[in-house]
Amino acid sequence: MFLPTTVKEVRERGWEELDVILFTGDAYVDHPSFGAAVVGRLLEAEGYRVAIVPQPNWRDDLRDFTKLGAPRLFFGVTAGAMDSMVNHYTANLRLRHDDAYTPGGRAGFRPDRPTEVYTRILKRLFPHTPVVLGGIEASLRRLTHYDYWTDALRPSILATSGADLVMYGMGEKVVGEVARALRNGYNARLLRRLRQVAFVADRAYVERLDPARTIRLSGYERCVADPKAFGADFVAEETLSNLMNPEATLVEPLDGGDRYVVVTPPHATLTTEELDRSFDLPYERAPHPRYRGKGAIPAWEMIKFSVNIHRGCFGGCSFCTISAHQGKFIQSRSERSILAEVERITRMPDFKGYLSDVGAPSANMYRMGGRDRTLCARCRRPSCLHPRMCPNLDNDHRPLMTLYEKIRAVRGIKKAFIGSGIRYDLFDDSAYFETVVKHHTSGRLKVAPEHTEEGVLRLMRKPPFALFERMNEAFGRICRREGLPYQLIPYFISSHPGCTEGDMRALSEKVLGRLHFNLEQVQDLTPTPMTLSSVMFYTGENPYTGERVYVARTQEEKRRQKSYFFGERPRRTGGTGEGRTGDGRPQRDERSFRATKPRRKR
Repeated sequence: MFLPTTVKEVRERGWEELDVILFTGDAYVDHPSFGAAVVGRLLEAEGYRVAIVPQPNWRDDLRDFTKLGAPRLFFGVTAGAMDSMVNHYTANLRLRHDDAYTPGGRAGFRPDRPTEVYTRILKRLFPHTPVVLGGIEASLRRLTHYDYWTDALRPSILATSGADLVMYGMGEKVVGEVARALRNGYNARLLRRLRQVAFVADRAYVERLDPARTIRLSGYERCVADPKAFGADFVAEETLSNLMNPEATLVEPLDGGDRYVVVTPPHATLTTEELDRSFDLPYERAPHPRYRGKGAIPAWEMIKFSVNIHRGCFGGCSFCTISAHQGKFIQSRSERSILAEVERITRMPDFKGYLSDVGAPSANMYRMGGRDRTLCARCRRPSCLHPRMCPNLDNDHRPLMTLYEKIRAVRGIKKAFIGSGIRYDLFDDSAYFETVVKHHTSGRLKVAPEHTEEGVLRLMRKPPFALFERMNEAFGRICRREGLPYQLIPYFISSHPGCTEGDMRALSEKVLGRLHFNLEQVQDLTPTPMTLSSVMFYTGENPYTGERVYVARTQEEKRRQKSYFFGERPRRTGGTGEGRTGDGRPQRDERSFRATKPRRKR
């Protein structure tokens, strides 16, 4: 059975009262790729009575918020599987006309920042019922962060929403602990003992914390006044999030220091057994029947025949939120769990024999990690691959190749494609790559070099472009030998901090000219909260080194950079951050650097 979404469905289960009601900005798809479904199923497995209210109407008489009454334990609120602002707006801040997480792909079924909007409504209607936030939108806004859509810093989402608690990161361990802590009513003492939560506390509570295990951040007001303080806070936050066994609590002053946002250390990474348990729950693996006749849900159509094989990513790319949300250390599912899911997919009525993706955040990190875990426990690097591969990293691809072979052998599987991007800086022999090209490529293999120029790649924490060129040559060689008419599809980013128009010109000459790629997949950077790229975009410098970086800040500058993806040569009209001296050398325009003076509040 699906989790109930209406009073009728609740009564059909014979329930008179609910323990937890989850509000989500997505349509309800009962599948392990959709966070609200995972949290609901985890709570259900522990015996709690759970309902989901998907995409509630926040503009009418608010009946969607009141129809199920107040739960015994708490309301859970998430914006959905995707940040709502990225979902709603393009990189040049234009409103999108579709929403992949809504039936028919229709836009307009969730507000901007639904985590905050839903929470404020619930606190107004049910002031005595705790509201707990989760999901990527809340998780990455748990502390002061740069908001690209208002071009300003914003305080913790706890302050802007009025919520009681944030569960950050992946929720398998913490959600059950929160439910148990609330079983006899709101108990601040129990909740504050939990790991992987954030809450607001007073000065007296903070002063009782162990100073040796507490990191005090600058806070919103000081960060607004001093961008360098914001950069220093980010370094502390990212360093802590990448530790194997973090024990420090983050404390950030709020409202001038009368209140504080407190973030407890995260849980240890899930074991294989714990991760399997989450994926093995009795999902219906389909959208709720309430959506029949309302059109397909594009996000569901994209992943319904795919399999996620692990969590986490140790690539540490500057613009990516995966390690901040899922962690740097890989958590792999067992072969048993993966193959059981593949077999379930083969029994789906519209399955034609083709798995669209056997992947993860990065397709080829399955079962990888440090050879000596004691060295990993002391490591503070944000990336195991940049600036060079860690000598302690075990990048053996044989377990992954064995898994591929077993998936190919499952009855009913004609092809299992790799739709996730592969890290070409992870393999140094041809065996894995040949296997992918020959057996797991749909005709278009995706990779993400992101740029060609060393200075930009360094700020992105991406490998040298020469490695992509070497892989491109190997791809062509394998395809010619096997008679395969396949294409390599590289992804590139424009307007990343440190990238000038001259860098885009060089990219165009290398990729479109020398390598003869006809680019289809292009991306103008959207600086998202809690990433190094967003900090550099706001402050104009690398917070780790103090190095000043050029930032394409205006929409015109960003448009001009993106135009090079299509082989255009825009006429120079000024304001691009780079000109030419008389001898042809690049010349910076200092006006395009971020000044260190305070930004105006909005």
